[in-house]
Amino acid sequence: MKKYLFTLVIAAMAFAISNAQAHTGSSAPKKIVKKAAHHKAAPTANTGDEKEPDISKSLATDFHCELGNNVTIYKNAGDDKSIALRWHKKLHALERVGTTTGAIRFENRTLGLVWIGIPAKSMLLDSNKGQQLANECKTAEQMVAKPAAVPAIGLMATKS
Repeated sequence: MKKYLFTLVIAAMAFAISNAQAHTGSSAPKKIVKKAAHHKAAPTANTGDEKEPDISKSLATDFHCELGNNVTIYKNAGDDKSIALRWHKKLHALERVGTTTGAIRFENRTLGLVWIGIPAKSMLLDSNKGQQLANECKTAEQMVAKPAAVPAIGLMATKS
């Protein structure tokens, strides 16, 4: 038994030494190539002369969001391509962007505002800064609590 153990230890050491020697061989030095820096286009500064959308004939929908934020969406009955969005007492025009997920998405690329609506909630994002401005935005109808699902009688079996 000792003979086999000794042979096994010697074989393992020989394998480790040969493996270590294979990795210590120096290869040709690698050339470091610096790539030209790709600069992002600077976002256009909001000069404040953005034309305010006309909301005189629009239907308003109020959204109440987390952290006490409020957003109001103004939509014309015949126009599903654009909306007006009131955020922090300022009115912004947003254009609809197609999605593959079924979510409703409107953007103002100049300001970086993105409004996304799904059946459960909506959210307002700032794509320039990469952050959420308002989340869990819901209308009064969406805030109404749905009754809890009642389990079927067969699922409420108790042990006696």
